[in-house]
This record gives sequence, C-alpha cells and structure tokens, in this order.
Amino acid sequence: MTRFTRAAVLALLLAPATAGGLVAQQADLVLKNGHVVTVDAKRPEAQALAVRDDRIVVVGSDAEIAKLVGSRTRVIDLQGRLAIPGFIEGHGHFLGVGEAHQIIDAMSVRSWDEIAARVAAAAKTAKPGEWIVGRGWHQEKWDRTPQPNVEGVPLHAALDAVAPNNPVMLEHASGHASLVNGMALRLAGITKATPDPAGGQIVHDAAGEPTGLLREAAQSLVGRAMARASAGQTPAQRQAAIRRQIELAGAESLSKGVTSFQDAGQPYSVLDVYREMAAAGQLPVRLYAMIGAAPLATLATRLPQYRTVGFGHDFLTIRSIKRYADGALGSHGAWMLEPYTDMPTTTGLVLDSPSVLVKYADVAIRAGFQVATHAIGDRADRETLNAYEQVFAAHPEANGKQLRWRIEHAQNIAPQDLPRFAKLGVLAAMQAVHCTSDGPWVPKRIGDERARTEAYMWRALLDSGARLNNGTDAPVEDMNPIPNFYAAVTRRMNNGEYFYPAQKLTRAEALESLTISNAYAAFEEGVKGSLTPGKLADITVLSRDIMRVPEEEIRSARVDYTILGGKIRYTRPETAAR
Repeated sequence: MTRFTRAAVLALLLAPATAGGLVAQQADLVLKNGHVVTVDAKRPEAQALAVRDDRIVVVGSDAEIAKLVGSRTRVIDLQGRLAIPGFIEGHGHFLGVGEAHQIIDAMSVRSWDEIAARVAAAAKTAKPGEWIVGRGWHQEKWDRTPQPNVEGVPLHAALDAVAPNNPVMLEHASGHASLVNGMALRLAGITKATPDPAGGQIVHDAAGEPTGLLREAAQSLVGRAMARASAGQTPAQRQAAIRRQIELAGAESLSKGVTSFQDAGQPYSVLDVYREMAAAGQLPVRLYAMIGAAPLATLATRLPQYRTVGFGHDFLTIRSIKRYADGALGSHGAWMLEPYTDMPTTTGLVLDSPSVLVKYADVAIRAGFQVATHAIGDRADRETLNAYEQVFAAHPEANGKQLRWRIEHAQNIAPQDLPRFAKLGVLAAMQAVHCTSDGPWVPKRIGDERARTEAYMWRALLDSGARLNNGTDAPVEDMNPIPNFYAAVTRRMNNGEYFYPAQKLTRAEALESLTISNAYAAFEEGVKGSLTPGKLADITVLSRDIMRVPEEEIRSARVDYTILGGKIRYTRPETAAR
C-alpha cells in the first residue's frame, strides 16, 4: 500500500502535465462540485478532492482536480453536498454496539410496560433457564413511574411475572446498574443477607429484601452467574461470537459515517481478536482500543506485549488503559463532593480509589501508555486530576501535555478544577449528546446551581485552553454523530428547552471535536482527522450541509457516503438511486 508523504504530494502537484504523466498521476477516486470542509487551517474549504490508494493526494477546485481524472478514476459529483473528514467516535463500546443488535432494546421505549412486554415476548421463545438480556432503560425517561417501585425502578417481581422460567438481566442505559428478576438473584446467590461488594450496591426495599436493582460492582454477582451458564462454550464459539459483534458494530458505524472508533475498554481476549482481524485486513473500521479490566499485578508485563500502533495499515492501535473512578449520575453512582439533591443519603460510589488509580497510572507512565479514566461526578474528576498530578510529579521527565492523558466524560467539574485540565494537559473526553439527553433530569439529581456551574462545561474548558474530544458513549446513546453535533452547537434537549446554552460550541468547534480533536486524543492527528493531502482518505459525505443550514435542519442530515481508506464502504440507498 502506497504511503504518500507530503514531499510526494508536492512532487505530484509539480509534475509536468504530459499525457503519460497524467496516466501515472490519475486518481482512483475524485469528489467534485461540493462543499469540502477540511478541518485543516491551511485550506479550510475546497470544492473537490482526489484520492489515490488509501490517501488524499490533492484538495482544491474542480479545475485543479480535473487534471487527475483518468480512465480508471471513479468520479462522484457531490452536487453541492458536504464532504468532511470521516467522523471519529471519541468514546464508545464497540462490542456493546454489536451486542445491542442481539438483545432486547430497552432504550427506545416510553414506559416500563413496554419493556415488560418485550421481555414477555422474548420469554415465549426462550428455552427454560435461558438468560434473557436487554439494555438501555432509564427510569427518568419513562412517561410514568411504575408501581410499586424503589427509586423509581420496579421490583424484580415485575419481571418474574412476565418471565417466570428464565433469568433476566436488564442493563441501565448508563451501563452502571442493572435490574434483574428473582431467578437471576437466586442464581447469583443474592439474599437480604448478602453484603454489598466493594464499589457496588444491592438495593433493598423497606423490608430489607433485594429489589433486583444492582449498582456498579454488584452487577458482577449476576455476571458471574451468566458466565457459568456459558462456560461450556468452546474457544472457537466465543471467538465467533466476538467476531459477529464486531461485524454488527462495524456495519452500524459505517452507516453513520464513522470511520474510526475509540473503544473505551476491552479485556485482553477481545484485543487478541482485534489483532487477528487487523492482521488479516478484516476490521470493518479503524479502532483505537483501550485495555480494560486489567489486573494490576500483571499489568507491567502485559502492557509492552499489547502495545500496538497503526497496525494492519492503520486499522488498530492499542496504547491506552481504561480505569473507573466512579459510576453514573443517572444511577446515583457518580462520586460527588456534596450529597445528591434527590438522595441526600449518598454522594455516590467510588470504584477505583485514588490510591489504586495512582498505582495503575504509575505503571502506565512507565510503559508509555495513555491513561483514560471514567469520571462523572465532581469529586471523581477532582480525585482523578489529583492522581494524574501526583504521577506527573513523580516522573518529572514526562510532559503532561505530551502524554495526553484523558478524563472520560468529565461531566461535572467543580469551578476551581476547570483550569487544571489545561494546566496539566489533561483532555476532557466528553459526550455532547449526554447533555441534551440527560439534561431534563440533571437538576433533579444535583440541583440547579451545580447543574449551571458544573455540568457539561464545554465552553469554559475550551476558553481555559483545555482540549475537548467528543463521542456518544454508544450504545449508551445512539452512535449517530449528527445528533451529537446538534447537541454540541445548540444544547437543546429533547423537551425543546435549552441546557444552559452559554456553554455551547460553534459549528467549527463541534466538527473539530468529532474529527481532528478525537484524532489528537489518540495521537493520530498526523494521519487522520482532517482532509489534508497525505492523510488517510477517510471521508463522510452528508445529504445536508450541517455547517450552513439553519439549526433546526441539522438533524435532518443523512450520511450519503462513507469512504474508508479511499474505498466507498457505505452508500445510502436513496443516494444510489440518484
């Protein structure tokens, strides 16, 4: 595969335009007659571009690009449409996206009754004892509160009634809590006497009985019971299941214009499959994978074994570890400095204690690995910044800005901690769509004042000199970058109201957050994230120009083409018929 250096691109532009030279120089793919937004300050906009092999070779006017059109060149007339760098998902869970296609969808519902109906339908076709799994519910998004309930969540008896012969586990939209039925509780050995595991909580009713709601680490009690049920699978069967989820996640990514995906935490077993597929040229999109669920005792020896940069023609990089400081705001698991407004008995849950995080970070910095820590609550963000600062001080030879350590979500930040991101060089890996999706109930959790001064502080972070990158946390939210872009530039919630709009981004900033800033967060800005000659030809073409249309029309944009490495990997059916 040819790799075009900037020198080679310059030579191409200066080559004599003889007939033979044109044949040698002709492009494989040309996009013309469009609005090309490059996210490259040297040439922010253009009309056309040309691709050879997997690289962009020229960005310019139709007339300039026409010189590279030959008999073997495929030419796409954009007809004024917008071409931008391929979207980069800045934080998601790749296998979770694939799995979402295989389990009960509990996200696209308006009430608990709809979820119960879906579980009942699954129970009719399931074998007795077979696990029924779903994900995506959020009690704050139902149109009415089920009765009876604890904390707005129904009791396990509601699931027992519709699936009496099957264990059921329904994961919260955040992934930081689950609701299970009575059979699942029994299989996990959970009774009223079962103590809370470290970093988790078994929720009880007034009589002390477990309700079926499990927070954070308590989910692993049921997870182990599920694992026992599948213990008979062969390694080949387990690998086939992983590959199928990768295939499903890849197809969804390409259909939504996503050419690169930053996968926020996978075990070694999944990373092994990624490497096998990358070596065989089988990964559907480019992956930047973080190592998750890694025991500290063996981390120092395993990190060098797994370090992978630009493998498989830039389809796989593994150079980051994922840790968790706390849980999620929706499940009352985010670690706050002050108690929750709607649950004053708690300040949330601690997953990695600060001392544990320091130990992981110390191993990572010695191995040259990035650290990406999930921190949603203001206390979690502060403690993560403290831990990073402590490790940086212990390694004065390291430059924090060069390390590009990240805080994933950075959702609630105390005002005095905002300047520390820029000072330490820590990246805020945020999800704009979380703001507009969760905004209607955030003040209920933490009060209006904390919501106004701490929540989703994008403008304040940028103005302080910090760097933002942006994702969707899929499958927590839909991976579609267009609603995410809309959320970033409007902060308009699903109820039509605005969530403290002074913190919104400009359209240029929002597009950067979904392209070049995500590339920067993965040390990949030299090869992707902008439509620059010499970079990978990862391009997304949209049906509507989200950089120009009125705000209310942004969400109507669709992906017409997804181009990955110079190859058209997705074409919208309506586009093909044009």
